[in-house]
Amino acid sequence: MTASAPRTAEVSRNTAETKITVKLNLDGTGASRLSTGIGFFDHMLDQIARHGLIDLDIQADGDLHIDGHHTVEDVGITLGQAVAKAVGDKKGIRRYGHAYVPLDEALSRVVIDFSGRPGLDMHVPFKSGMIGTFDSQLAFEFFQGFVNHAFVTLHIDNLRGENAHHQAETVFKAFARALRAALELDPRSADTIPSTKGSL
Repeated sequence: MTASAPRTAEVSRNTAETKITVKLNLDGTGASRLSTGIGFFDHMLDQIARHGLIDLDIQADGDLHIDGHHTVEDVGITLGQAVAKAVGDKKGIRRYGHAYVPLDEALSRVVIDFSGRPGLDMHVPFKSGMIGTFDSQLAFEFFQGFVNHAFVTLHIDNLRGENAHHQAETVFKAFARALRAALELDPRSADTIPSTKGSL
């Protein structure tokens, strides 16, 4: 994949628990079409699209009669696969991105590295177990699925917050902003892989 090639992807994941399709354009306008069956999760995915300027179409049919775990985790997996496919060999990207995002009393920091090595370090002391019908524990499962399949190192810290909705929203917005920064094409290093190893 060269810097001038379209950075788009479509990935489907079909299991006995979920059926998911993700379509994305890393150089989009933030347009989204989202249907996971979990309202608050759709709201968070919309933050990724809008603040990451990624056109994002996610259609998920999961076993929500059990709970949201399989759906949220598998969306993270499929999104990670789609990002990895769209970014290709990573030539010309900035590689690193970070963002701080506030929302009222809440503040979160996210740092990402398209390192080729999956790793997640997440510290978010949610003040509530449920946000609407979304189990706040599943935020970790989403990001774990994403990093394992996008092959990125991701550090997420909620630095302060008293409202779980605000905590989650600052995390997802900061993730989107960090992702956007890391995936931005750097004209000073066009067609160069940003690593002394020569590959990522």
